[in-house]
Amino acid sequence: MGCGMRGIVFVTAVLCALSCTGFARADDLPDWLSLHAQSTFVVQYHPHFRSPYQGANSLKPQSVGDETFDATLFAGVRLWPGAAVYVNPEIDQGFGLSNTLGVAGFLSGEAYKVGDTNPYFRLQRLFFRQKIHFGGYSPAVDDDVNQVAEPASGGDMAVLDEGDGSATAPAQAEDELVLTVGKFSVGDVFDTNKYAHDPRGDFLNWALLDAGAFDYAADAWGYASGAAVEWTQDWWTLRLGAFNLSKEPNGTVLEKTFGQFELTGEAEERHMLFGRAGKVKLLGFVNRGRMGGYDDAVAFGIATASTPDTALVRRYASRPGGEINVEQGITDDLGVFLRASINDGSKEAYEFTEINRSLSAGLSLKGTSWGRTDDTIGIAGDVNGLSQAARNYFAAGGLGILIGDGRLPRYGTEDIFEAYYSAGLTQWLSVSADYQFVANPAYNRDRGPVSAMALRIHAQI
Repeated sequence: MGCGMRGIVFVTAVLCALSCTGFARADDLPDWLSLHAQSTFVVQYHPHFRSPYQGANSLKPQSVGDETFDATLFAGVRLWPGAAVYVNPEIDQGFGLSNTLGVAGFLSGEAYKVGDTNPYFRLQRLFFRQKIHFGGYSPAVDDDVNQVAEPASGGDMAVLDEGDGSATAPAQAEDELVLTVGKFSVGDVFDTNKYAHDPRGDFLNWALLDAGAFDYAADAWGYASGAAVEWTQDWWTLRLGAFNLSKEPNGTVLEKTFGQFELTGEAEERHMLFGRAGKVKLLGFVNRGRMGGYDDAVAFGIATASTPDTALVRRYASRPGGEINVEQGITDDLGVFLRASINDGSKEAYEFTEINRSLSAGLSLKGTSWGRTDDTIGIAGDVNGLSQAARNYFAAGGLGILIGDGRLPRYGTEDIFEAYYSAGLTQWLSVSADYQFVANPAYNRDRGPVSAMALRIHAQI
């Protein structure tokens, strides 16, 4: 399907979404029901770049462009006070550049590891959420995406300056437990960041949307089955989660019995700094499953005079990692973020991408000062690195989830810069221009640098 046909599909989806506005407004719905929809179209292009050689998982050096499209319904029904069930059917279509290969910090969070020329249907989320309020003040919850409205309860209201130009907002519940069970994204609960976490509205690069070395449980579309519990006490929250891994690394089918699983824990601290709200999160995780060690794969390849392959040396093992995640408001319109993450680099990446350590930082600026309150500028940088064991594996010709040039004679950190401008055209429609620069794609100093440009159209009601 060409770009023009994909554009027609996108416009058709938007028109269908708009036709729903008569009943999808919160004022027109019973308070036990939430209905929202979104549609996002991204076209991304990179010109020719230097490439003396390439392998099976390389980013193609020729000038090329690809598009992705998705349309999602967000439906929620309150079952009883504090409890709701949510379902998110979705239509997807398109490909990431080079079929989502060739850069560890891949260039579009709207591109899945599974692409298709024709639109196809997926049930991305189906989960139950129960909130248990123990005491103190519980702020009202407005109707929103995957959020059924709830009235305020408890004691006196406290306010917290969110630093986002919206004056003040209710503080978090003072004593609350939230349980989420079903199929959803690990990123719905863990590693969230106000300024860098949504490929439909802010940065596109994978290593800016999430911590690069957080190898979170997910199928090839980014979703997992499992459970998470969150305990909030005034200025802090503790989170614990258990999720099924894919049956094999980077797989399309999830485990069902937790035979291979991920355990994740996160502690969040909320504070005021010079009158502006901020958060600091510490996250740890461990994956338990059948995974191949890089050194074992290289040794087996030498012994058999073959190219190393982690799939041939997989055994049940653990792969831990951790991160720090910071967001801080500076003014009503300006906020900054920072993430630093690391994982066990002796074994293959299981679900996310080949990054063993990562450092990212950036800023987000609203357009109030130039009369565009619904516009946002984002600027960020990211540095990704590989362990020595991973370098040896890729230097010997091994392939990973996303990368593998067939050789790696000159290793270098993968350095990424991204800038975007998102213009809010209406309450429901925005258009973004995005630019990314990647030095040493797939950690290879012999290839690149790469410049990638993208246009994003996003509608949401």
